[in-house]
Amino acid sequence: MAYYDNIQEFEPDLEGDGLRVGIVMSRFNSDIGEGLLSACTDELKQHDVQDSDVLLITVPGALEIPIALLKMADSNQFDVLIALGAVIRGDTYHFEVVANESAQGISRVQLETEIPVVNGVLTTDTEDQAIERMMQKGKEAARVAIEMGNLLIKLEEYSVD
Repeated sequence: MAYYDNIQEFEPDLEGDGLRVGIVMSRFNSDIGEGLLSACTDELKQHDVQDSDVLLITVPGALEIPIALLKMADSNQFDVLIALGAVIRGDTYHFEVVANESAQGISRVQLETEIPVVNGVLTTDTEDQAIERMMQKGKEAARVAIEMGNLLIKLEEYSVD
């Protein structure tokens, strides 16, 4: 018998019915963004998230994603948020700036608002790498969103007897 046999545990919950999901997608590298979105929304539907419980907004690029996420989080209308987009390395240092600042902004939103934010923004060296990863990353973003949304709802309701 392990020492933790009597510890209460929340099991991963991938039931999406009733979960309110906000998605912010970058229009830059739009073909990749659309692929991510398609995979993500298909996976949300597979887990019973209703179309009426999903709001999609688009922004020009990855640097604009965090402010849109923050506004959505502050609305208190969503259980979880998803960021989608692609930052593909070019010949300049700009890739690092965009990738790093976007990721930091996305992380800050979830920590400041206590609403889970899934980072589904691909950062790749080439467009081919992004195309190769977009379907899997979109599906993963949806599953992580459902699991984390449900987890934080359970934690809000949790009380120690």
